[in-house]
Amino acid sequence: MASADTHRSWYKRNEIAITPWLFLAPAMLFFAVYVIIPIGQSFWISLHEWDGLGEKTWVGTANYERLLGIGDQSIDRKFEVSFWNNLRWLVLYLLAIPAGLFIALFLNQTVRGIRLYKSLFFFPFVISQVVVGLVFSWFYLPNVGLFEIIIGFFGLDIKGGVLGNPNTATYGIIAAGLWPQTAYCMILYLTGLNAVDPEQVEAARLDGAKGYKMLWYVILPQLKPATFIAFVVTIIGALRSFDLISVMTNGGPFGSTRVLSFYMFEESLSEFGFRMGYGAAIAVVLFFIMLGFIVYFLWSMYQDEKGAR
Repeated sequence: MASADTHRSWYKRNEIAITPWLFLAPAMLFFAVYVIIPIGQSFWISLHEWDGLGEKTWVGTANYERLLGIGDQSIDRKFEVSFWNNLRWLVLYLLAIPAGLFIALFLNQTVRGIRLYKSLFFFPFVISQVVVGLVFSWFYLPNVGLFEIIIGFFGLDIKGGVLGNPNTATYGIIAAGLWPQTAYCMILYLTGLNAVDPEQVEAARLDGAKGYKMLWYVILPQLKPATFIAFVVTIIGALRSFDLISVMTNGGPFGSTRVLSFYMFEESLSEFGFRMGYGAAIAVVLFFIMLGFIVYFLWSMYQDEKGAR
């Protein structure tokens, strides 16, 4: 009886500290099984030469040396193209964040027909990326596509069409991806705007703040959590942009629209590859690029919160 009372009193003393961990335990278990362990497996596979079926052959860092051109090897040209395309995706995809913010500011007004406008702007978010890719493929069709008709009206012409020209194909796909991504950022900011403290807004108005000053000094600081999520999700979306490329160009023309995620698929699972070790090495490089951006934004958020205390 004394032992039971002692155990009960220990739990009661630590109940506030223990209870959150008990609620988190199932999520942490699933995260470990479905995220952490697969990441470790990918790194392990990247150190082998493997076709996905037979025995693995240990090659150490040979896959990384061939991928990055370390030692006496030249850098993999396909990897280089994929890497620079991913940088283009990263830079241009971030346009979805300010675009989503300004649309959210517009939709946060109380004007007639605002529900209809919200539905129209929300519509791209609920469409599958495959459908988006097909719609924009038709939009870019040479000679008969709406985009070609519009630029033809201004006397412009793109040789081979947007998706058939290596110089424009990547930008055409990025534009297609920005459509639903902007809608997603808009939703995040609309949610954030509902949490803006009206007392701070009213106090700023009494002090004479309006327009961009109200936005910059009062509204945006309160939207930092939404901005953080928008940055992280947009960066991840830019780095894993596989489905649109697969549907719209399948990596062409001449491999000019490849990104790291698509090149990983080509090496690992397509008819050109079944080189699982090499594909896993590409996946590990992509993972560390994502991790670098996410850690940077987490650190920035931590520093901001620390400075605000």
